[in-house]
Amino acid sequence: MKKLFLTTCFICVSTLIFSQAGHIMQGVGAVNMSMGGAATAQPLDINGPLYWNPAAISVFDEQILSVSAGAFFSSPTLYSSLPAGALGPGSPAVSGLTEDDRGTSIMPAAAFVWGREDSKHTFGFSAFGISGFGVTFPEETNLPFGSDGMPNPTWDPNNSNPINWPQQFSGFGRVESDYILLQIGLAYAYEITDNISVGIQPNIDYATLELAPNPLATPDMALGYPVTDKASAIGFGGQIGVFYDSHKWLKLGASYKSPQFFSEFEFDQTYLDGSAAPGVNFQMDYPAIYSVGMGLSVDKFDFALDFRYVAYEDTEGFEKIGWTIADSGDFAGFPTGAVSGFGWQNMTVVSTGLQYKITDQIPVRVGYTYSSNPIRQELAFFSTPATAIIESAGQIGLGYVVNDKWDINAVYHHGFKTDKTQGQLLSPFGIAPGNPFGKIPGSSVSYDMSTSMIQFSVNYKFGGGEKAMDEEPME
Repeated sequence: MKKLFLTTCFICVSTLIFSQAGHIMQGVGAVNMSMGGAATAQPLDINGPLYWNPAAISVFDEQILSVSAGAFFSSPTLYSSLPAGALGPGSPAVSGLTEDDRGTSIMPAAAFVWGREDSKHTFGFSAFGISGFGVTFPEETNLPFGSDGMPNPTWDPNNSNPINWPQQFSGFGRVESDYILLQIGLAYAYEITDNISVGIQPNIDYATLELAPNPLATPDMALGYPVTDKASAIGFGGQIGVFYDSHKWLKLGASYKSPQFFSEFEFDQTYLDGSAAPGVNFQMDYPAIYSVGMGLSVDKFDFALDFRYVAYEDTEGFEKIGWTIADSGDFAGFPTGAVSGFGWQNMTVVSTGLQYKITDQIPVRVGYTYSSNPIRQELAFFSTPATAIIESAGQIGLGYVVNDKWDINAVYHHGFKTDKTQGQLLSPFGIAPGNPFGKIPGSSVSYDMSTSMIQFSVNYKFGGGEKAMDEEPME
């Protein structure tokens, strides 16, 4: 029972590592974020179209540099419970929660667009942090046993999270992770007509990942699961788009971002006692994303609406389901205790935003983003407490045009906590013909979180003053 529970704890918590902070950033830069991430057909600044639709950079006829930095904070909470008798005959039911204490993460972004009013060609460069997270769940201190292994008379089973018990007490102790994904893109847009543009953007990606413990490794019967070093992987992909601008009030856009194909993370590993563990390789790609959008601009109002379809079911690292099965040796045909994939479904995202110019110098913006849940109910264990999904998020932003060269923008984002995603704990040792994933009767695991972010962007137009002077009417 102890080994079964340890395996269960490990798989549950380590899945959180992969998905806690969300795999896809809804927007980049203060302007795009404040519009809910909508920019496929409403390019209010250069960051949005470089992220969602390279064809839309054709609206910029100047050289513009944008630099952004955001402070991102998430507050996930991990819950788990075991039924009465799980720790032995007569043992009480156990339940508890653990709150993350990692703190704040920095999300950077930089972009540059080069365009000319007398040219059909526009070029762009971007370096965006499009995904990143880190969690730290401290070890549970309210334990059923003392350091000598004897029952603890002060233990409160109603306030003790078994997931985070130390390993010697059948839990998994402290859990930590670090993940970043940086994407560099080179965009090109061409104006086919005065109204229609097309764009293309090849991408190069760099990701790092560190896991403690590692859900992808087969556990040692005596030493448990290992921890990894920080591994890196290189990826590549591309994006194409089309953009229609009526030059009156209507804009339309569509884009396709291909999967970002990564090399494998090659993990060097050690067990908790410091001894060397066999290495493990894992490939985790970034999913293909289809986007369509509409923009409306009337007087002082700019409205944007985007719809996205995220193809997780065809993405390496997400499409497989359940446990890894040994294909050779004495245990051929049996589960190894390592996760083979998370079985995510395709998901949809709706982003919308509204900008109102109080004056020509001061625009205000509000945005809203809705995301469906890609996690199948019967597979909730493999991604909870780690939904990676904030169903509803709201944004409010403010800009200030300093002069014809400089403008600054700020946004506050909040992802709202919704009902917990929950299911039963699963164990490979419980697999049976009528129980293909090994559900543990009477157990539960769940997870919820909210997110907050403050972000600032500074935009600079090269030669903006000269262009403004050229456009002044003659007296």
